[in-house]
Amino acid sequence: MPPAPKDAEAGQGISDPGGDPAPVPHGRRRAAFGFVFVTVAIDMLSVGIFVPVLPRLVADFMGGDEPAAATMYGLFGIAFALMQFFFSPVQGALSDRFGRRPVILFSNLGVGLDYVVMALAPTIWWLLAGRVISGVASASIATAFAYIADVTEPEKRAARFGMLGAAFGLGFVLGPAIGGLAGSVDPRLPFWIAAGLSLANAAYGYFVLPESLPPEKRAPLRLARANPLGALTLLRSQPQLLGLAGVWFVSQLAHFVLPSLGVLYLTFRYDWDARTIGFTMAAVGLGAVIVQGGLIGPGVRLLGERGALLLGATAGVIGLTIQGLAPHGWMFWLGIPFNSLWGFAHAAANSLMSRRLGPSEQGRLQGANACMMGIAGLIGPGLFSQVYAFALAHPGAFPGPGAPFFVAVALLLVAIALAVRATRSPPAGAAGDKVSS
Repeated sequence: MPPAPKDAEAGQGISDPGGDPAPVPHGRRRAAFGFVFVTVAIDMLSVGIFVPVLPRLVADFMGGDEPAAATMYGLFGIAFALMQFFFSPVQGALSDRFGRRPVILFSNLGVGLDYVVMALAPTIWWLLAGRVISGVASASIATAFAYIADVTEPEKRAARFGMLGAAFGLGFVLGPAIGGLAGSVDPRLPFWIAAGLSLANAAYGYFVLPESLPPEKRAPLRLARANPLGALTLLRSQPQLLGLAGVWFVSQLAHFVLPSLGVLYLTFRYDWDARTIGFTMAAVGLGAVIVQGGLIGPGVRLLGERGALLLGATAGVIGLTIQGLAPHGWMFWLGIPFNSLWGFAHAAANSLMSRRLGPSEQGRLQGANACMMGIAGLIGPGLFSQVYAFALAHPGAFPGPGAPFFVAVALLLVAIALAVRATRSPPAGAAGDKVSS
C-alpha cells in the first residue's frame, strides 16, 4: 500500500474513516447533487440511445455482412469496457489530487465532443475511435460517486448512492426509447442528441457545481494510485474493505446475467417479440428507479446498512430463482420486483466501503469499484453465454435454459456469505456509524 497522504497523517484521512462532508452551503449542495444526478443519467441515457442504432450503423459500414458486423460490434463493447477499466482509476486519482469539479466538467465536455465525432464518423474506424474516447471520458462516473461521498454525511450516503443508481435506471429506460424514435428519422440523430445533452450539462455545471474536496484533504498524485492494479490494491488495506469489495464484485458479476442473455433467453423460452421484450426491459429499469430513487433511503434508516445489504442480496436470489424456473412469461415478470430490491445491496455495499476510508481516498475507492465493474463486464457475458449454450446443447438436463440464472444465484449466495463475514463489526474509528442492523 502506498504511503499515507499528509492529510491522513493529520488525522483527517484514513485514520478518520468516512470523514466529514465538505462545507458546501446547503442550497448549493442540493444543486450540486442535482447536477451530478443529471450527469450520471445523461451518461447512461447516451449509452441507451445507442442501443437501437449503433448495431445498424456498424452493419452499414460493414456492407451488410452480418457475421462481420457482429464481430465488430463485439469489439466495440470490449473496447468500451477496457477503457472504463483503465481510466476509471485515473479519473478517480486525478479527482483526489485536483478536485472533483474539473474532472467532472472536462469529462462532460469530452463526452459531448466525442459524440459529435461519432455523429460525423465517415468510416467504421472513426466510429470505433469515438467509442473508445467515449469509454475514457465517461469513466467520470467514479468521480461522481466520490463527489457524493464528499458532500454527504456517512449515514445518508446509501440513500444518495441509491439515487445515483436510479439515474442509471432512468437513463436505460429513456435512452432506447429516444434512440429508437430519433434513429427512425436519421441513424446519426441520436448521437447529436447525446452530444447536445452532454455539452449543455457541462455548460450548466460550470456555473452551478462547487468543488467538494478542499485542498487540505487532497492526496498526492502517484502512478500507483492512477492505474487499475494500484486502485485495486487499496481494497486490501483493510480486511473488512476487502470483504466488501468481494461482495461488490460478485454481486456485479451476477447482475450481468440479464444484460448478457435477456433478449436471447426471452425470445427462446417465451417466443416474445421485440415489443414485449422492450416493455419488459423498461419495467426492469422502472423498478430500479422506484427502488433506488425512493425506497433505499427509508429502508437503510429502518434496517441499517448491513440489513439493507443482506436484504438486497437475498431479494436478488429470490428474483433470479423465479426467472430461472419460470415456465411462462408472466411468471418471469414476478421476479422483476425482487430484482429491483437487489439495488439495496449495491447502494449499501458502496456506502459501507466509503465509511472505511477518508476524504482523500474516495476517488480512488470509486475508481477501484469501477474497475471491478469493468472486470465483471468482461467476464460476465462470456460466462453466462457459455453456460446458456451448454444448457441448450443438453435440453434434458436440469435446470434447462434457466441455468445461467442459477449460476447467478450461486454467485449471490457467495456474496451473502462474504457480506455476513465482512459486516460483523463496525470499522475501526467509526463507532458512531450505523453499520449493523
